[in-house]
Amino acid sequence: MQHPVGAPLPPPQGPGHGLPGRPHQEHPGPPPIPQQPPVAGQPPVHGHGAQPPAPGQVPGSPAPGQAPQGPAQGHPSQPQAQPYGWGGTGPTPPPSGGQATGHVQLPPGGPVPLPAPLAEPGTGSATLAVLLIGPAGAGKTTVARLWAARRRVPTAHVSLDDVREWVCSGFADPQAGWNDHSEAQYRLARRTCGFAARNFLANGISCILDDAVFPDRPVVGLGGWKRHVGPGLLPVVLLPGLEVVLERNAARSGNRRLSDEEVARIHGRMAGWYGSGLPIIDNSTYDVETTARVLDDVLARSIASPPTW
Repeated sequence: MQHPVGAPLPPPQGPGHGLPGRPHQEHPGPPPIPQQPPVAGQPPVHGHGAQPPAPGQVPGSPAPGQAPQGPAQGHPSQPQAQPYGWGGTGPTPPPSGGQATGHVQLPPGGPVPLPAPLAEPGTGSATLAVLLIGPAGAGKTTVARLWAARRRVPTAHVSLDDVREWVCSGFADPQAGWNDHSEAQYRLARRTCGFAARNFLANGISCILDDAVFPDRPVVGLGGWKRHVGPGLLPVVLLPGLEVVLERNAARSGNRRLSDEEVARIHGRMAGWYGSGLPIIDNSTYDVETTARVLDDVLARSIASPPTW
């Protein structure tokens, strides 16, 4: 079969030329032997055309009666050919001090302490951990994300619902009924959020978390967050009116949307935060930006006079 000039030839078939059904692969041969500079009185050496050694002569040694030849003056010695296959100089050693390139040592996260008193309006450049509490539809996630984005210092936002939904197979949806399985996943997500908050704070990044913590279960709610994050956690309750919560919940979709009866029940339980000593923001008439500014002012007052919880 004729092929046009310049067209690649088909791979050879038969034993030793690849497996059936797999493309033929050409294996490179050994690297070329570097050329040696010509030496006066000696025939040039050109790779495979080198002169064979005399009888009794060790390959690579000078011929009898000839002085060893060193590198010509003014010409650096040629590099020696490396053997084909694995070899060479090996991996490059890491920099001095045992710190390999690309590895950043992070300080371990510990219990978050209370932030120092502020010398400027609002939270300013303070590094702090915040827990935003509220019922479904209160706007916790939206407000927390905006507050974190508008700060002048690095701030992270961690939503408990987002962490709970990291479980893709076997997710225990509380809408199907609250049981031991969903309770275990909730506690695991809360502990994961606590780990994240401590690590962020240990590396100079503030953190705001949001969760629907019930006042009639303080040991599970606030007590659990305090154990996982530390005594410096600043809780704030976001609690708009029931009509606002029902309207915002109706705009949700998926497993984030609850029935009106469930929303009303959760909102009624959240009313128990009144009289608890925690700061409460009624954002029924506030937009998101206004609520974020009010939250910053409330946190500044909490830093100056931490709530008892």
